[in-house]
Amino acid sequence: MTNTDLRAELIENLDEAEWEWLIPHVQRDAVIVVAVELDLLDVGVAIASDNVSKVQIWIDEALLTKPSTTQVGEWNTQRTKRFNTLIVQPYVLVQEKAVA
Repeated sequence: MTNTDLRAELIENLDEAEWEWLIPHVQRDAVIVVAVELDLLDVGVAIASDNVSKVQIWIDEALLTKPSTTQVGEWNTQRTKRFNTLIVQPYVLVQEKAVA
């Protein structure tokens, strides 16, 4: 599958979710927080196509992280907080939505 096909397939999985819906995925350690300066779809394509070097750079630069205890604590007090989400099995990529 080409990256273009992969991108088209992943676009179908782009969604929005409230924090409360993401909690079970956090509990099974499947959530990856994507920094707002990255494009969620680009990250999804890199992970799905096993682009280890690109993904490793983002991890090294702390642009891809697991949710910290502090973040989870804050989000637990804002259960209706919204995220852009992208499912790339077995992960759920999440990106905080800017507060309007």
